[in-house]
Amino acid sequence: MSEAPVFNIEKIYAKDLSLEIPHAPQVFLEREAPEIEVQLHTTGNGIDEGLFEVVLTVTVTAKLAEKTMFLVEAGQAGIFQLRNVPQEDIDPILSVACPNILFPYARETISDLVVRAGFPPVLLAPVNFEAMYQQRQMAQQQPPAEVPIQ
Repeated sequence: MSEAPVFNIEKIYAKDLSLEIPHAPQVFLEREAPEIEVQLHTTGNGIDEGLFEVVLTVTVTAKLAEKTMFLVEAGQAGIFQLRNVPQEDIDPILSVACPNILFPYARETISDLVVRAGFPPVLLAPVNFEAMYQQRQMAQQQPPAEVPIQ
């Protein structure tokens, strides 16, 4: 008789936080709303038998013309226990389920940092980690493009 699969959250924590306001204090005199760019990156690594650390890194850059108003980066991490899970299911869990759990924490951390920096809050839109994972899988299956030699 096989044992039931186990998926537990052991710990959620902020692994890395960074805030830069390169043009302070002049940037606070600007009246226009900046353009916001958001980048997401996830990593998952085994740290012990059945334990994995997943880090969701969210980078938010606010620019007005060519001037960076602020740059915030948060590495929201979690330690997850996975036991009796088929090997082929581990990568999707680490790439989809775990980032889905971490995202609300990262969103709150980003918003809080931006407000503490003196700017209006940045509320990140929901993210479809399953679509991101599928795009990554498809990209890995593509044969490398042939580059003509000049």
